Amino acid sequence: MTHEVRAAGAVLWRVAGGETEVALVHRPRYDDWSLPKGKLDPDETSAEAAVREVREETGFAAVLGRYVARTTYAVPSRTGSGTVPKTVDYFAAEAVSGEFAANDEVDELRWLEPRAAEKLLTRPADVRVLRAFCELPVGLSTVLLVRHAKAGKRDEWTGDDDLRPLSEAGVRQAAALRRVLALFGPDRVLSAPRLRCVQTVHGIADDIGAEVRHEPLFSEEGYWPDPVLGVARLLAVAGDGGTPVVSSQGGVIPDLVSALADRDGVELPAARGGVVPSKKGSFWVLSFRPPTAEEGPLLLAADYYPSALPAPAPTRS
Repeated sequence: MTHEVRAAGAVLWRVAGGETEVALVHRPRYDDWSLPKGKLDPDETSAEAAVREVREETGFAAVLGRYVARTTYAVPSRTGSGTVPKTVDYFAAEAVSGEFAANDEVDELRWLEPRAAEKLLTRPADVRVLRAFCELPVGLSTVLLVRHAKAGKRDEWTGDDDLRPLSEAGVRQAAALRRVLALFGPDRVLSAPRLRCVQTVHGIADDIGAEVRHEPLFSEEGYWPDPVLGVARLLAVAGDGGTPVVSSQGGVIPDLVSALADRDGVELPAARGGVVPSKKGSFWVLSFRPPTAEEGPLLLAADYYPSALPAPAPTRS
């Protein structure tokens, strides 16, 4: 039986002297220059592995942004017979603190402008990842748009539906979201005024010392009387900068994401047959160019994560 090897990494970036620089690492075992990456640990998501590997190989703590690219290639099988496929998922990651120290895996790190980094990279696949990263600017604003986790069945709940709580499975999903969304550096939390929506993101708010702010326009009955207002509200949230978490419902998210993508010309490969996905406990990472003096925020990328539990990598726009 063939087992795929899963790995994750990042294009680690910073701004120095007004210029964007990316980090390349030298691995003495292979005598190559590469982007930081490594295999997933058991029960680890690609996002978690990317941040961990960056920290272990470079010494830097990082905040994730958009999904960049996936590479696939063959590696020798552990059995010594033939090869197995290896996939590596790469994220944009801003270095926020830390310092490099040589270690067993990496003996040198260089911060370089992208063109110089291209020339130093050993593998063409890494060059392609770096070029994909350079297709969009750095310093984007991120909105983490979450569908609430699983709740008890509606037909089995006798109380007010607004107060229907998360199920045991939903509590597990919320715990996973709390862990994974923290990697993106959230700084505030907004939610449709439904108990299940609030419970899904309450732990994130606790972790950053914030309150969950109710946003009626992100509930189904608040959104649908005038969807234009809901879209405008999300754009206003994005325009405020930072990294907000927005917890909403399955009757809102597909239309909201579609409207933003149509407005700004962003393709959604995750939308199969024209249907924008929004599973319970899933989330979208929406990357916006910040507002300018002439116009408001502009959606540049939309990445869908079907689960915060260990799962396949996101589909990228």
